[in-house]
Parts: sequence; structure tokens; C-alpha cells
Amino acid sequence: MYLPNAYQNFSSRFPKVLERFQELGVACRETGPLDEKTQNLIKLGIAVGANSRGAVMSSVRKALSSGASDNEIFHAILLSITTNGFPTMIAAMGWAGEVLEKQSNKK
Repeated sequence: MYLPNAYQNFSSRFPKVLERFQELGVACRETGPLDEKTQNLIKLGIAVGANSRGAVMSSVRKALSSGASDNEIFHAILLSITTNGFPTMIAAMGWAGEVLEKQSNKK
């Protein structure tokens, strides 16, 4: 699994904070009725709204691992256009495309 250097540095410097943060994430995911794929597509939409390249790319990888198709991923991103605007949406499409291209080259 790919982990950016900034994440690795944070985890070594603040392991207890990271542990608590991960526990919060698990608790949030387990609290509601949404399945993992739906949760990951929603998290992708949130990452697009935050205009975060790293979060979009991570969310695409997680969505793929939970069974989302390329079309579902692109649809989730496309839905952001009316809320976040064309430039944010198109940037996210590019970031997702990078991840999907890497995945298809691995096959």
C-alpha cells in the first residue's frame, strides 16, 4: 500500500495521535448503515470538495479496493461539478486518472 512520506513521517513522530485518529475513522465507518464501497465513494466526493490531490488519489485506491468501477469513480467526481466548480472537478478527474492508469498498467 502506498503511503506518502509526509504520512510516514507523521506516523513516526506522533504514533499515539495517529492511533487515535485511525480509531476515530473506524468508529465513524462502523456507526452507520453504508457499505464500504458507498463510504469510499462518499469519501472521494469529500476529497474532491477539499481539492486535495492526495486525498482524491487515496480515495480512488480505496474505492477500487472495495469494488468500485472506473465509471462509478468518475461519476462520483463528476457530481462535484455543480457544488465545487469545473476547475476542481477537472483536477480531480486528472488525479483519479493517474491512479486508474497505474492500476491498469499493473494488470
